Amino acid sequence: MKIRIKDILQERILVLDGAMGTMLQQYSFTEEDFRGERFKDYKSPLKGNNDLLSITQPEAIKEIHRKYLKAGADIIETNTFSGTSIAMADYKMEDLVYELNYESAKIAKEVANEFNSREPNKPRFVAGSIGPTNRTASMSPDVNDPGFRAVTFEDLRIAYKAQIEALVDGGVDLLLVETVFDTLNAKAALFAIEEVKAERNIEIPIMLSGTITDASGRTLSGQTAEAFLISVSHIPLLTIGFNCALGANLLQPHLETIAPKTNFAISAHPNAGLPNAFGEYDETPEQMATQIEEYLKKDLINIIGGCCGTTPAHITAIAEVAKRYKPRNLKVKVKS
Repeated sequence: MKIRIKDILQERILVLDGAMGTMLQQYSFTEEDFRGERFKDYKSPLKGNNDLLSITQPEAIKEIHRKYLKAGADIIETNTFSGTSIAMADYKMEDLVYELNYESAKIAKEVANEFNSREPNKPRFVAGSIGPTNRTASMSPDVNDPGFRAVTFEDLRIAYKAQIEALVDGGVDLLLVETVFDTLNAKAALFAIEEVKAERNIEIPIMLSGTITDASGRTLSGQTAEAFLISVSHIPLLTIGFNCALGANLLQPHLETIAPKTNFAISAHPNAGLPNAFGEYDETPEQMATQIEEYLKKDLINIIGGCCGTTPAHITAIAEVAKRYKPRNLKVKVKS
């Protein structure tokens, strides 16, 4: 699979799906919907635990995957953004981590295989979504105690490894470490991936996607785009890129920074603009596709998709634009 997707990346731009959370909001699931029959008497509130819906509302998750594949996505992400024991602690569901990730991967793979059987010449891939967790290893959450850390590298490594093992068992084709706001967190995930690869004697492609949090052009832990690239380039990545926090136009300068400096493929899945006063995203599919076309004109991208606020309509518009351009050359002369 690694060779195959790498070959395809040199032939055409691949399209990643859009936002899972944005689509789930349209269902207006209640606390009872999140619980389902199995968790109806669970001790903690469960509304908002979107990963749990892979168990309690699997048909909704399948429907969302199908909508994105019909829209033109080549890669769909598993519903596992918060699928670590660290993130699941908020719902007292640490013991469900394996099942949540395994079932999410299995669901996504099942839907991808439906499309692959109908269109074998247009393979669809499943990316195991690995989020940043809700803790940071590089910074203190307490301004009065700057030396304090709410999580350690070892905590993160153990948590990520459990998630990764379940995703691999569930049949994902690649792993996507995304929305990286702290590179130390990401390194724990990458270390865990390398551990699993070595222990199982397998190869699995890795996508890595950071997030630039504001106009300073840095991640939350303070790295510039170039520093982020340099600090993870020792890992054999399939792609490196950025997602979330910014709209397509604001993300472009950071892609321009790293594109001449790496032979990794580059990915981006920006938000549908910046959120309005109500936390909603107003950018239309056409507006977003027009901005993303600038990436393609400048030969910046190999994989393109959408993050917060994006829907199948956005992915359709993006996929239509992407068809008209060749992917970024992976044999660039890297500038130091």
